[in-house]
Formats: sequence, structure tokens, C-alpha cells
Amino acid sequence: MSEAGRHSLDDLLAIMARLRDPARGCPWDVQQDFASIAPYTIEEAYEVADAIDRGDFDDLREELGDLLLQVVFHAQMAVEQGRFDFADVVQAISTKMVRRHPHVFGEVQYENLDAQKQAWEELKAAERAARGEAHDASALAGISRGLPEWKRATKLQQRAATVGFDWPDHRPVLDKLAEEIDEVRAEFEAGAAPARLEDEIGDVLFVVANLARHAGVDFSRALRHANAKFERRFRRMEQLATGEGGTLAGHDLAGQEALWRRAKLDEC
Repeated sequence: MSEAGRHSLDDLLAIMARLRDPARGCPWDVQQDFASIAPYTIEEAYEVADAIDRGDFDDLREELGDLLLQVVFHAQMAVEQGRFDFADVVQAISTKMVRRHPHVFGEVQYENLDAQKQAWEELKAAERAARGEAHDASALAGISRGLPEWKRATKLQQRAATVGFDWPDHRPVLDKLAEEIDEVRAEFEAGAAPARLEDEIGDVLFVVANLARHAGVDFSRALRHANAKFERRFRRMEQLATGEGGTLAGHDLAGQEALWRRAKLDEC
């Protein structure tokens, strides 16, 4: 597109304002509020991550636009309520980034990355204090409860590690995982109530998040890859079953397992 035909950020802000216009806008957009839009904001962030995983940069461009639209949408609703506007959002994040990077925008020097991370947490604690939040001296203070639970688990573990409460490497984490799985097995064998199973399975998931952290693996990305692999192989099973003149549902479990093994072999 020529420079003359390129839309600007101001154009996008104007488009969003028009969509929200009670008289001339889109009825669906007009009836939305912060709570109803929040799930879409989260979904679009995951769509960005998916495009990155697939290495699809054309799609990434589109998904980043969708995510930007979410920011613009929230900002427009805030304007309508007299709270803030998009420029205030830009101002806030710009100020925060400069404040949190004194080694880049100032004269501060850190000895190593660990020292920088510690300073980062101290700066965030100072920001919470400046906002008048109740003082919380815990190393776990300020971890948002709005995060996906796997992410919150990882952050809790990272914070605990800052005061030395951490496994030295992945090996004891694997031992702990085996222990927690044994506890789940014992609960099943004892006919435990769902609440007990929920508690024990939660422990397994928490340890898995810890294992991913020690391995330097992003939990969410690993699960996305596992989901994609399952979907790919399952669809191949369906194709194989159809090629034999039947359906996947028409096979018993042993037959489906055989198709699963064939689907796996097809990837080798």
C-alpha cells in the first residue's frame, strides 16, 4: 500500500470511536463493556502466540492488529467514562519502561542478570507502595490473581526462588513429580471424593509447571505443541479409518490404538 493509502493509529482510534457511536455505530460494539471484551483480549493474545509458533508472519501481522484493536477498544470505553484515553495508556507504559530500566535510560549498572531481576522486583514493590497498596512484605506480593493459573504457578515459584526456596536442578523435581503421581494413584484406589482428587491432581500440575521452569520450557507453549500434535495425529487416524472404508468411531479401542500407532509412524 502506498504511503498515501496507509492508515495511521489516529485512523484506528477514529474507527473505534465510530463503531462505539450510539447513533451511527455497530450495535454489537456499542453494547460491549470492559468485562465482556476481556475474554476477547486474552484470546487475541493467544492467537498472537500461535502465529509465532507456526512461523506465520502474515498471520502474525493480522493477529497483532487484532490485539491492538483490543487495546484501542478498552481505551475508547475508558474515554466514554471520562477515565483515560489511548494517549494516557501510551504515556503510562512509556514512563514505566523508562523507570524500570535505569541501566538503559540512566546511569545505573548491574553486576549481572540476577541483580537486574532483583532490582526489577524492588522497583515493582516501590510502585505498589507509591499506589498506596497495603504493605505486603512477602516475596510473593503483587503476583496478579488474574493470570492463567499455570502462569501464576510459575511466577509463585520464581518469586520463592529469589529467597532460595527452590530445587537445585530438575532431578529432585522429577522425584517430586513421581511422588505426587503416586499420591493421585492412591486416591483413585481408595475411591477418593472429587475434591481429594482435585487437590492431588493440582499438586501434580504445580510440580509440572515447576519442572517446565527448571527445564527453561514455556509451559503454555509446550502444551500448545502437545495439543497441536494430538490434533494432527487424531485427524490422521480419521483419514486412515476413512481410507479403509469405515469411521474412527466404528473401531473398538484396540483398533483405534492401532490407527494411533500408524499415525505416529507417518510422522517419522
